[in-house]
Amino acid sequence: MNRVPPAIFILGQNSLPIAKKISAHFPGSQIYGLIDRTSNTDLNFSNFGETLRELFATETPIIGICAAGIIIRTLAPLLSDKRAEPPVLAVAEDGSAVVPLLGGLHGVNDLAREIAAALGVQPAITTTGDIRFRTALLSPPQGYYLANPEDAKTFISNLLAGAKVRLEGAASWLSESNLPIAPDAKLTIRVTEKAIAPTPDCLVYHPQIVAVALTKLSNIEPEIAASFVQQVLENAGLAPASVAGFFALKEEMGNPALEAVSQYFKVPVRFFNLSELVELDSIEFIENNVAQIALTAAGANSHLIEYDRPNSVNCAIALAAQPFDARAIGVSRGKLAIVGTGPGGAQWMSPEVKEILREATDWVGYKFYLDLAGTLREGQKRHDSDNREEIDRARFALDLAASGKSVAVVSSGDPGIFAMAAAVFEAIDFDAKPEWQGIDIRVAPGISAMQAAAAAIGAPLGHDFCVISLSDILKPWEVIEQRIAAAAAADLVMAFYNPISKQRIWQLGRAIEILLQSRDIKTPVILGRNLGRPGQSVRVCTLGEFQPQDADMRTLVIVGSSQTRIIPRKYGDVWVYTPRRYEK
Repeated sequence: MNRVPPAIFILGQNSLPIAKKISAHFPGSQIYGLIDRTSNTDLNFSNFGETLRELFATETPIIGICAAGIIIRTLAPLLSDKRAEPPVLAVAEDGSAVVPLLGGLHGVNDLAREIAAALGVQPAITTTGDIRFRTALLSPPQGYYLANPEDAKTFISNLLAGAKVRLEGAASWLSESNLPIAPDAKLTIRVTEKAIAPTPDCLVYHPQIVAVALTKLSNIEPEIAASFVQQVLENAGLAPASVAGFFALKEEMGNPALEAVSQYFKVPVRFFNLSELVELDSIEFIENNVAQIALTAAGANSHLIEYDRPNSVNCAIALAAQPFDARAIGVSRGKLAIVGTGPGGAQWMSPEVKEILREATDWVGYKFYLDLAGTLREGQKRHDSDNREEIDRARFALDLAASGKSVAVVSSGDPGIFAMAAAVFEAIDFDAKPEWQGIDIRVAPGISAMQAAAAAIGAPLGHDFCVISLSDILKPWEVIEQRIAAAAAADLVMAFYNPISKQRIWQLGRAIEILLQSRDIKTPVILGRNLGRPGQSVRVCTLGEFQPQDADMRTLVIVGSSQTRIIPRKYGDVWVYTPRRYEK
């Protein structure tokens, strides 16, 4: 099961170095900084209590680099069911202390050990069972699931009072602990992949050793796929918690039934090429390579098990010799996110975009835009390309995602406005490569240049507007002229992208000529340059004053309508807005 990345809270800038050190150890984690007192964090907050309680309610692990008391007082009203408490820890500002506070049933002590190891200190663990027995019965290690945590408190209390325990099944973290193991003990710890009913005097741990292979699921509706697999597990006498993962061939990537099964059982689905499958000595169980898939996933010394299978499900089950991490086997379904970073700088990025950039294995984009996206974390790869290679860049990113990578294609502004989102879908449409069909594709919007320019000067886009690119590389100039004339006749506010370049020096001048045929020379024009970046400037002039040399490729031009108004400000600046009501 994938671990939820923690939220790391800091209240002052001095805590940032420790926060970054911890964050680097947990991919996908986010650093929350108190607004006006911190900078260069992933997210800002103004209300500590409200933000902390909201994350706690969603079972997000919390690491507060602050005094333990403030965390305790903040979360106290929510403490009613320890089975639902996520891990909560306090870390000293200088990293000298790591104190687990809440979440004993969800691995807070193990999390404390990880953080302490990263900081080079000893965790302040106070749980008696952990100290005496050198193991955490309430929060077993990765690869094991405690079936009856509700019985664990009394069970551990009995052990602490002097009771002995009998161990059934193999698990080194138990056999090598300081537990008082005796063959004739009344208490029992059982390690088994079987679905058995726990009792108060028997703790049951399910090792994740079950590999389930599924093929040819096209005839199963996603809504009922999980129930079919549930029936398969029941017929095999297996506990769902023992399933390490589901496995299939790459040709099944993106199959909704597989996605539904993975989400229902909360374990990953992984994929193999046909050439990667192990060879079988016997043809027994061979149906569409399903047995080979299961044995390949389960690894050396694994074996298939027999069971009664519903006719609607084509699957095989293999048991591994040891618990295994399915995420380290085969490849995941490839992901491709086309993200917009905004005009520039982390403050312009949405939380969604920041999360995608952190979790992606690969960044793809124009070098200048990748620089704006920030720094890579350990293990990420960056793939730069020229700004004119949009389709080749899209193809490269799609191929990378088809290999199982999680790819972020980076655009500035909004990726769906004259940017990479259209290029990606254009490549998919015209190339029609079958391996791209299984990729999980999403578009994460960003703040567009026109929004940034408008916000910097007021609200010039407050009424109907249109957006036109003056680049004639991908469309004829005649079409651009027609659209400018039509928008001018319709009295729309116009935002012009790509107004001028070294190769296109006359187009903006021609656009101004067309506008002057129907627009008053006093029409406001906004020129936003380097928006959100060093050297940002926003200037207002009139259409009659506007000259082509006033703009370059880093300029966004907004031309007002007949209704757009300029409001003088006290100290010489102006606001520009277009009223919501249209009066002609």
